[in-house]
Amino acid sequence: MRGTFFDPGKLRHEMVLEEATQVADALAGHTESWQAVATLWAHLEPAAEIVSRAGGEEAEITHRVVLRFDVRVWRGRRLRMGERVFAIRAVRDLDESGRYLLCLTREETA
Repeated sequence: MRGTFFDPGKLRHEMVLEEATQVADALAGHTESWQAVATLWAHLEPAAEIVSRAGGEEAEITHRVVLRFDVRVWRGRRLRMGERVFAIRAVRDLDESGRYLLCLTREETA
């Protein structure tokens, strides 16, 4: 079985992998904060997805992000590139070779 060829020279975007942490606040509650886990090089490819909502269909900004394989990358974490934030929605082995991960992400706005 032949794998998909991916050119590692495309990994040109420096991204920070972040995880959510709970920080206690002054009112005995918790606030969500994001903490850096690792800095990774990635290939960022924009895409669009049509989603159905109660008011009809609308386009959602999504991206496919390819990274070198890393066990610290999973759904629920996010990638940050400067001020841009990409929530990781799904992760899979790009070509089942254990070399690269494909992350399906949604770009979030502040």
